[in-house]
Amino acid sequence: MASFSNDVKKEIALSITDKDRRYACLYGILLYCRNLTDEHIAFTTESKEFAELFIQLVRSVFGEKVVPSVEKSGRRSGGCSYSISIEGKKQLEVIFEDYKIKPHKREINLRNIVNNSFSAFLAGVFFICGSVSDPYKEYHLEFSVPNDILSGDLCTMLEEIGIEGKKTVRKGNDILYIKDSENIEDILTFIGAQQSTINLMNIKIYKDVRNKANRLANCDTANIDKVIKAAMNQTKDIEKLKEMGLYDELPPELKEAAELRLENPDMTLQEIGEQLSKPIGRSGVARRFQKIARLAQQAGETGNHNGK
Repeated sequence: MASFSNDVKKEIALSITDKDRRYACLYGILLYCRNLTDEHIAFTTESKEFAELFIQLVRSVFGEKVVPSVEKSGRRSGGCSYSISIEGKKQLEVIFEDYKIKPHKREINLRNIVNNSFSAFLAGVFFICGSVSDPYKEYHLEFSVPNDILSGDLCTMLEEIGIEGKKTVRKGNDILYIKDSENIEDILTFIGAQQSTINLMNIKIYKDVRNKANRLANCDTANIDKVIKAAMNQTKDIEKLKEMGLYDELPPELKEAAELRLENPDMTLQEIGEQLSKPIGRSGVARRFQKIARLAQQAGETGNHNGK
């Protein structure tokens, strides 16, 4: 099953076109690959597009000097995973010499990111250690970085394009994450995932409309419950006055409101006010029922007192 994160990788794979962008993208992938040593480079991905792109990038930059191996395997949950590796000191020396990578002291070398190809470099970093959550569930983009130095370097470079990330450690891994939806949109756009950005924005609009609709529905429900509860209390007060033989003694204006309530248990105060022989506002009707409530309370107290 395709994920939003894999959709992003599929899209940005199409944006790595010219020579400088291919070179910078491959640099980002290699530098931020967690499993990089003097003896091998290895990673696994579920993205077919990323696996194919990596092979193309290596061929474009190193020709026949470096040949990655790829193993495809099925997953129980469906889909496939691709295990990619580059073995042998000769091949690794070619890579490390060209990019000036020191496996045991990795840090960004800006000379490998030329002619405004930082976006391609960041795309490479996202390919190898980045992920973005399904925006229907949450707004969260993160990079699981091999070490603290690379995490700090990446954080600094993101700040230069106006994006502030936060750092944490999870299961011993350095994590650089962004939760602000607008910053996530900016990153996706910057690395070449414009359509994914549009999709995220549309989801935001949908969620906002849905949340507003839910709030209105909850508000309406609360108001309806309030009206029903008030009407039930008003009906009880009126019935009490009837039981006590006091109903017919009510002033005409109170009796008229009481009769409308008994005949229309679901009617709002505003609607009752409009049905009176001399229409009045909601607050006027509320005052009439308050008087009825006081009379019912007094009648009850009197009745209890006489009963004693």
